[in-house]
Amino acid sequence: MTIAYTGAITVFGANDLDSLASSSSLVAGLESNVITNTYDDVLLSGRFKANNTSPTSGNIAVYVGSLLNDTEYPDVFDGTMGAETVTSIDIRNSILTLAAGIVTDTTANRVYEFKRRSVAALFDGVMPPKWFVFVTHAMVQTLNATTGNGGQVWYTPVSYS
Repeated sequence: MTIAYTGAITVFGANDLDSLASSSSLVAGLESNVITNTYDDVLLSGRFKANNTSPTSGNIAVYVGSLLNDTEYPDVFDGTMGAETVTSIDIRNSILTLAAGIVTDTTANRVYEFKRRSVAALFDGVMPPKWFVFVTHAMVQTLNATTGNGGQVWYTPVSYS
C-alpha cells in the first residue's frame, strides 16, 4: 500500500476566527463550510491565539460533525460558515465528535496548537461523505482580534493506493 499526502487546506477564511466570542458551556462557536470528502482520510490540525488582554484559563474545543444522511444536518448546523449555538451540551455531545480539547491559561497572546488527528478515526475508521468543523472556546475574552491572528484549522488529505 502506498500513502499519498496532499498539501494542507485551510478550513476557515484567513480572518474568520479573529475575535471569536467565548462560550462558557462550549455550545456557541463557529461552523465551517461543509467539506465534501474525496479522500481516504484527512489529518486535521489547528492553531489559535489568545486575546492580547486578560484571557482567563479555560479551554478551546474543536469538534467535527457530519450530515445525518445525504442532505440533513444535525441540530442548528447547515453546512454554511457562520456563528452557531448548539441547542445544549447533551445535543453537542451526541452529534459532534471532539477532535481537540486544549487547556488554556491566563497568558496574553499565547498560541495554542493541536497535532494532526485522523478524521476517519473519529468516525470509526471511515470518512463521512460530507463533514464540517465547529470551533468554540471558554476563555472569557475573544480569540485574538488582530487581523489573521485568531486562528486556523487545516486538513491534509490522505489517499491510499
